[in-house]
Amino acid sequence: MAKLHATINAKEEAIVLERTSPAAPWTPAGENSADLVRNGPSAFSLVRNGRSHRVLVLKEDRENGTVRLRIGAHTYTVQLEDDRSRLMHTLGLDKAATKVKEIKAPMPGMVLNILVKPGDTVKKNDPILVLEAMKMENMLKAPGDATVATVHAEKGKAVEKGQLLVSFS
Repeated sequence: MAKLHATINAKEEAIVLERTSPAAPWTPAGENSADLVRNGPSAFSLVRNGRSHRVLVLKEDRENGTVRLRIGAHTYTVQLEDDRSRLMHTLGLDKAATKVKEIKAPMPGMVLNILVKPGDTVKKNDPILVLEAMKMENMLKAPGDATVATVHAEKGKAVEKGQLLVSFS
């Protein structure tokens, strides 16, 4: 049986969700399966404990394990963690894994703009530089919290795939 821990609106106590198979819906531990039907790309109809609810998924961030939902007139932010992620977070090991050393070009292209300089402190997902590739602008973002040590890229210069762009200390 698979388990997820759902923290709603950053409350202290998480709700444990379970499912018996990969195709089964997640339900609170010890409760009967809820009736959940998809009505659209991000809309669902939920019947739980004899009551019908309209659920709308406002935003899903799989990287951070969060979902913003509107159920009726209320909006909820739900943080989801599996047992392994929860243990890593409890032990503080998730912070150690996000130490960033460098950003390399994900594809060949032209550096259109550099948004940081040595000494700048960046947070996860802060914009670092703009790379044009295949006539599209691609914003490269910080994969974690760090301080910029060296900017190896030059504005207006071409870069190859895997070329070092920015180093962090």
